[in-house]
Amino acid sequence: MADADDTKEQEQEQEEQEDSKAESSEKKASAGRLQWIIVAVVAIVGAGAGLGLGRLFGGSDTTETAQSAEGGPNKPEDIKANIPDLTGGKSQGTWYYDLAPVVANLDEPGATRYIRLTLTLEIDSQVDQKKGIAFIEEKKPVLTNWLTIYLAGLGLEDIRGDKNLKRIQSQIVDALNEKLFPDAKPQVKRVLFKEFAIQ
Repeated sequence: MADADDTKEQEQEQEEQEDSKAESSEKKASAGRLQWIIVAVVAIVGAGAGLGLGRLFGGSDTTETAQSAEGGPNKPEDIKANIPDLTGGKSQGTWYYDLAPVVANLDEPGATRYIRLTLTLEIDSQVDQKKGIAFIEEKKPVLTNWLTIYLAGLGLEDIRGDKNLKRIQSQIVDALNEKLFPDAKPQVKRVLFKEFAIQ
């Protein structure tokens, strides 16, 4: 009988060991699933945040376009009244003006990097070319100063890739129109990169 009791005890111990192994394998499986769920949630949140930030910083301000479309604070009559008299009464094709090269150190800690940028301005045909060139020549020191400060605030990551270059072009156009024609319709249609060298 002692042998039968020993056999029953051994069988019970084996069953308990098998039960504990099953429980530990279930815990490991649930822990593994939990880790995958956490990774998936983090990836989804990161993608959503990236999309949101991209739209926030890369998009245009819709309130300004809505106001101007509705004839808000900047009515067309007011804008025409504030345009400097650069039109010679002639209507001609779009004309271009080459700015002098601008060189600035990039904002890169631990490394001395600089950028050399040469721009060509595309000016609206409403601006008389002779008067426009004289006007831009007069404002050239202000434009060069702004471009130097703007470029010095950029890092390597800010200027890499097609999207960043288009964003830079857009920001430069907006700033040049603000500097040249602060209370008038923008006359600089776009800027073209003639030279964009980083060393």
